[in-house]
Amino acid sequence: MQHRIVVLGAGYAGAIAAGRLAKRLHREDVAITLVNAEPDFVERVRMHQLATGQELRPRPFGEMFAGTGVELRLAKVTAVDADRRTVTLQNTHGTGSGTELAYDTLVYALGSGWRDQGVPGAAEHAHEIAGRPGALRLRERLAGLAAGQPVVVVGGGLTGLEAATEIAEARPDLDVALAARGALGDWLSPKGRRHLRKVFGRLGITAHEHAAVTAVEADRVTTAEGGTIPAAVTVWTTGFAVHPIAGATTLEVTDTGQIVVDGTMRSVSHPDVYAVGDAALAMGPGDKPLRMSCASGTPMAWQAADAIAARLTGGKLPNVPLRYFNQCISLGRKEGLIQYVTADDRAVRAALTGRTAALYKELVCKGAAWAVAHPLPVRRRHVVRRPQETVTAVEATGEATAEATA
Repeated sequence: MQHRIVVLGAGYAGAIAAGRLAKRLHREDVAITLVNAEPDFVERVRMHQLATGQELRPRPFGEMFAGTGVELRLAKVTAVDADRRTVTLQNTHGTGSGTELAYDTLVYALGSGWRDQGVPGAAEHAHEIAGRPGALRLRERLAGLAAGQPVVVVGGGLTGLEAATEIAEARPDLDVALAARGALGDWLSPKGRRHLRKVFGRLGITAHEHAAVTAVEADRVTTAEGGTIPAAVTVWTTGFAVHPIAGATTLEVTDTGQIVVDGTMRSVSHPDVYAVGDAALAMGPGDKPLRMSCASGTPMAWQAADAIAARLTGGKLPNVPLRYFNQCISLGRKEGLIQYVTADDRAVRAALTGRTAALYKELVCKGAAWAVAHPLPVRRRHVVRRPQETVTAVEATGEATAEATA
């Protein structure tokens, strides 16, 4: 009987995990099902480009996983029963009763969406670019703006910087501003901050620093100090909230709903569940939680896939430290900023800027999408077919070996 592996969510982390598992395990031994609500891979790191009218290359999953043995199931996940080892699905049209899909191993990668942080009016009046539907709505709204109308991007993180500069470059006739809770690019190196301010000045973007937004209306935002900033369009980029399904299960989760995992991305409460990407709380260097990002999700997916394969085949568990190297920021199509960082994501003095940085970021984006469809070739291994007590002993030996080499 085949071992049933179900992967929920086909963002970067989920899709990479499914493809890597297919490369590591023999097809006759496992049945890998990838569940996703959309038939195409969404390059989330490019949603600011989509919002400004750029056309993105379509990436159908049917083509990406052709011949791999990964079965794509187009459906929306409505529930997970971690004790019964089942997930409940509803077809993408939202009609019909839910159907159950059983698993032996689950990879939870449902990711995250935008977070309004409870700010009055944000949900009603602000636009978000956490996914394709939101980016397309913003695209339509921006296209209808007349010259001179104000656009305010709320949030001074990576997404906010990319959105503000992309909009300002694509629509130089608009009055673009960014509202940041702290100083502009305050986590960057001095060189990075100088370059960021230079680009903002060249694009005509107004930076409202130390301006926490406390309310959003149809034509303005209000800051904590009581000031207002005109906004025909407000773009909300203040952070992400994880999909709520995990919080409704018996899985151990954090206060924010992230699944708590060990170093192999395995749930600390349910050993047949793995979580990757934004949905998981994994610890990195310095015992600091990995931030929600593609830079975290991709190595988390590798770690989970390799750990699952090792446990099923009696191999050695992976012991690859998860760390950061740089933060890649696009500042429009012609400018970029590559901020080099320590292993635990703190900025160092070195930074790459300008056109070279823009090309670097573009290569990173293309490489991330390419990696989804082209997992690195590895030696496939057969699932161990032994009595359960023997399999458990093999797994324990593998874990002990991994700990000894840590």
